[in-house]
Amino acid sequence: MPDAYSHRLLAWFDRHGRHDLPWQHPRTPYRVWLSEIMLQQTQVATVIPYFARFLQHFPTLPELATASNDAVMAQWAGLGYYARARNLHAAAQRCVELHGGELPRDFDALHALPGIGRSTAGAILSQAWNDRFPILDGNVKRVLARFHGVEGFPGLPAVERQLWALAQAHVDSVPPGRLADYTQAQMDFGATLCTRAKPACALCPLQEDCVARREGRTDALPTPKPGKAVPERSAVFLLLRNARGELLMHKRPPTGIWSSLWSLPQADDLAGARDWFERHVHGDFDAAESLPDLIHVFTHFRLHMQPLAIAPVAPGDAVGDNGDLRWVAPGELAALGLPAPIRKLLGP
Repeated sequence: MPDAYSHRLLAWFDRHGRHDLPWQHPRTPYRVWLSEIMLQQTQVATVIPYFARFLQHFPTLPELATASNDAVMAQWAGLGYYARARNLHAAAQRCVELHGGELPRDFDALHALPGIGRSTAGAILSQAWNDRFPILDGNVKRVLARFHGVEGFPGLPAVERQLWALAQAHVDSVPPGRLADYTQAQMDFGATLCTRAKPACALCPLQEDCVARREGRTDALPTPKPGKAVPERSAVFLLLRNARGELLMHKRPPTGIWSSLWSLPQADDLAGARDWFERHVHGDFDAAESLPDLIHVFTHFRLHMQPLAIAPVAPGDAVGDNGDLRWVAPGELAALGLPAPIRKLLGP
């Protein structure tokens, strides 16, 4: 029953929910939006320090819009899924251009901004303005699938349509003025009680009417995505230092992994690394020191990182004042947007 579902969830939230998250005090559209983007595929504990630092550098939407790409990426570096940061920056610029420097309260206008899907738009509208919109993130999909006994992988369009209809039915019964609390309640409930593994069913306020609990199917619902082997890839990364100890950094292209971040020169194999080295710098490639490999797991593949350190090297004709290659002193690395595995590779 939708009334029982939403009302029990709100009662649970009032006693056990998270009421002291930094984006709740104050709860402004800009802060809510930033938190929602950061929380996509990232846990609350990880997001909190990034959220605070990001706001120190870009306290308002217009200030984010006028910032450089490098400045934005430097504050996002380490959170991963960097398309989120690019979309956030582009959406801020669109808001300045089209909406007077504010997030639009209209659903269609909000949904049209880069990086804001249907669920994120609903989360922003409900939390920032207490407007009546459902959400359907991973936590909510899991809870609804278990509570209603919905079969099928939630990523399939037909299953997702069914879950959206259920989410809308429940949100329609929420008392006025409590939409922000209800949205947060759903996320808290999925993150702390109705978890993916070992859900705390004995503490669940919905257990009396939960199909998965009644039928002993909490481990089977939601239906998992059909598995497949994770592809393996490898790449050679060059740590090239000049006589002054500066490191040669390469800016990634605007698309693909680590897009628009600063990284190390990279090649698919040793022959490719030698070719890049000989075209860009002067030095003894055969004197390279092989450092311990690192493995970094992306969403769709596992990358074996093979670092080679060569020093000293001198800049070739292709290395100068340009947008893609830069000599960087060790103390300046913190100001660059670096992928987390590259920062780990370079050390403190």
